[in-house]
Amino acid sequence: MSVHLIVQLLVLAGEAKTAGELIGQLEALLGSYRFDFYELSLRAKPENGESEHVLAARMPENWRQVYVAKRYGLVDPVARMLLVAQRPFRMRDAASLMRNDPRRARLQRLTQDAMRHGILDGYVFPIHGRNGLMGHMSITGRPVELSPVEISLFDTAAKRIMWRHLELQGAASEHEKHEPDSVPLTRRELEVISHLTQGLTSPEIARTLQISSHTVDWYINGLQDKMKAKNRQHVVALALRKGIVI
Repeated sequence: MSVHLIVQLLVLAGEAKTAGELIGQLEALLGSYRFDFYELSLRAKPENGESEHVLAARMPENWRQVYVAKRYGLVDPVARMLLVAQRPFRMRDAASLMRNDPRRARLQRLTQDAMRHGILDGYVFPIHGRNGLMGHMSITGRPVELSPVEISLFDTAAKRIMWRHLELQGAASEHEKHEPDSVPLTRRELEVISHLTQGLTSPEIARTLQISSHTVDWYINGLQDKMKAKNRQHVVALALRKGIVI
């Protein structure tokens, strides 16, 4: 597939007058590449107990309901990869990183359900702002092989589409503001958060820092209280969003 179609979208995105026109241009490009589904999502504020706000999407019928009902968000490798990824990644590569996860049975059910709904593979493009991860664009469906150049251009397009959509909604300036961290953290707490974002368990962090697992858990519980987080995953999400770690 010629990359000129992606370059053309980058130009047309700046000329779009409405969000509907902008998304129409994106859907035309994805149709040319034979991607069946897509999602453009903005991360909501974690402290409000929310995870994301979908700006535009075309997903399989009932997939979102199945995903929520079966609590697949707890094991979704894409969601977990988004917390730490700085670059685009392929969905099947994210899944391969969890081969030894103790919850791999549920992960296998997630994969099977996704395939039944037509989601066989895809690409995910994290979008970062001044305060960390602000959203993402995913393009999924049947397997499509993209070249490194195409992945790079799609990554640029994802960012362009996200910011142009926010501009057209009058919301871009809100996401350009820097939100400084107001929670005082010790050097050790910062070390623990840094290792959490890398996916390390309490025993692994303990070995790295040469302290006990009990002490690591004590630090994590303290971080949850300080940051008003529900669990350690919420700690990671807040740390990335506030720019405590990158």
